[in-house]
Amino acid sequence: MADIVITEFMDTDAVESLRAGFDVHYDPELHGDPADIASRLGQARALIVRNRTRVDAALLTAGPRLVAVGRLGVGLDNIDLDACAEHGVSVYPATGANVVAVAEYVIATTLMMLRGAYHATGRVLAGEWPRTALIGREASGKTLGIVGFGAIGRAVARRAEALGMEVAAFDPMLSPGDAAWSTPGVRRFDDLGAMLGACDVVTLHVPLSRTTWHLIGAREIAAMKRGACIINTARGGVLDETAMADALASGRLGAAALDVFENEPLPARSPLHEIPNLYLTPHIAGLTEEASVRTGELIVSRIRSALASTPDP
Repeated sequence: MADIVITEFMDTDAVESLRAGFDVHYDPELHGDPADIASRLGQARALIVRNRTRVDAALLTAGPRLVAVGRLGVGLDNIDLDACAEHGVSVYPATGANVVAVAEYVIATTLMMLRGAYHATGRVLAGEWPRTALIGREASGKTLGIVGFGAIGRAVARRAEALGMEVAAFDPMLSPGDAAWSTPGVRRFDDLGAMLGACDVVTLHVPLSRTTWHLIGAREIAAMKRGACIINTARGGVLDETAMADALASGRLGAAALDVFENEPLPARSPLHEIPNLYLTPHIAGLTEEASVRTGELIVSRIRSALASTPDP
């Protein structure tokens, strides 16, 4: 039986590094079969997952020797932290490993949405020349609003400022005296609605919890500038997708980009079909070749340390 079970894709070199010292069962598609996961945890001391494996009390019970769960990412909404604590299982996220990847995704998407010229390939190939219809906006001089001013939010702010953008931020979890607010050029808002109304683009960087579920809903979207754009790389559920779709269809929102969804993968008959100015990617903002390597190396280090510091009964 395996010492370590890995249920989702992981950098190959990182997996091989673990195999140098442990019996590892690696199956990047195992997340789709919870019963199979449970059957493989009998002797396992560590479980490594991404975001599609549900780590709950039932799964933890199937792994009585588990001492550590490694999360190949930072969001923990798929892991029951209370159940882990009750079972004496420590949880290790890959904090910081994907900061650059997400920040670059947000900036690239901001530029793409403001410019608005990148849906024209088919028309150009068909012989059209729709220049006047594709006159877009510059990022320089626009205001980027950041909801959640942690490490990723601050990395986005630095890159936006380099483009000549004004930066506004809202994060009720940070005290007014927090060092994060000393980031040059950032205007702190205590009221979410006031910040939304001041921004041309809004990007979301908060975890999913009871207090952030539909944090951006119909009321908040109504507070935004007409024609503003929104980006969600945080978690599906932070943004009310139905309210967003309605605002895009009516022209209230200029564009939106979603990398995360309330249901993943997105259902084939999703109401997001045929919504104008909507850009969709499959939960990949934090996944680059470089970020995958950093994430794998970090989790290998943390799992090794956890197993070394916990006696094997």
